Amino acid sequence: MTALRSLSSHIPTPQSGLPPPPPDELLDAAAEFLHRYHSARPRAGHVRARLAAVRTQVLSTGTYQHTRGELAYGARIALRACGVYLGGIPWRDLLVRDMRATHEAAQVATGCVQHLRLSAGKGRVRPAVTVFAPDSPRLINEQVIRYAGYAQHGQIIGDRRHVAFTETVRRLGWRPPTARSAYDLLPLVIRDSEHGVRLFGVPRDVVREVPLEHPAFPWFVRLGLRWHAVGARSQQLSIGGVRYPAVFNGIYTSSAIGAEALGDDRGYGFGRVIAEHLGLDTADEGSLWRERAALELDRAVLHSFGAAGVSIAPRDAQPIPQHTDRYSPTFLG
Repeated sequence: MTALRSLSSHIPTPQSGLPPPPPDELLDAAAEFLHRYHSARPRAGHVRARLAAVRTQVLSTGTYQHTRGELAYGARIALRACGVYLGGIPWRDLLVRDMRATHEAAQVATGCVQHLRLSAGKGRVRPAVTVFAPDSPRLINEQVIRYAGYAQHGQIIGDRRHVAFTETVRRLGWRPPTARSAYDLLPLVIRDSEHGVRLFGVPRDVVREVPLEHPAFPWFVRLGLRWHAVGARSQQLSIGGVRYPAVFNGIYTSSAIGAEALGDDRGYGFGRVIAEHLGLDTADEGSLWRERAALELDRAVLHSFGAAGVSIAPRDAQPIPQHTDRYSPTFLG
């Protein structure tokens, strides 16, 4: 764990630090959400009484607090509508973790690690949302698990998408392993108002990884590809006008791992390597070598995750479309 103030300017301020909306807008959003919540949960009591209490809170403090039931309801709606694949799990069974009592950077880091542990389970990935307090320390990472990218000797080792972020956390004090690999875990970067930016390592034992092999090509395993089971994102969650820092995950699709992360030139760039193994002409885009390589990567991901008993969705899996309106609970990009 590292805490450094002097280099915090290298880290962007996350969107969750935006000020709350004006009272009138906040009250409108609260009213729309609470009417929806009480319509779905008649046993929650009279909506008029709840609206009156919220109005008093907003006018005196500038914001209001959701009950645990309201928070869980809003988080589940947001997760269902955000475009991640949920594997057909009933929305009432989506896990919501209320960590609004968290006020220290170390607690936020622990909450993220616990999220990974609970979501990964024994392989059956469970879609989940972890919600932190609006004024809690901010997780800077866009994803909880990310692999480092190193630029050295004119080549890239690891994930090309994270070369700049890797260099930033190194300036902040992170030390990569002596023997660098293509799958070194980047630390969690958390900013709080008291201590500045702090770094927290992600324990290897909470990161379930799946080595990839292909059902038809024995040479594929020698590429040494692998990927993690839980794709947990860090984004701002808006419920009834109140914005929360949050971490959430659905279930990976094979194309998100194969074609996008491992195959694309902007990621690991193995699409070209696989195409060459297949004897395709990578100098001719008309040979569709990118598409063929992406397809074989997807096959390898589906085969390997299935053999390991880890949840994975096919490339064409689509979430169920949900109707949303202006004040619907949502994850803000």
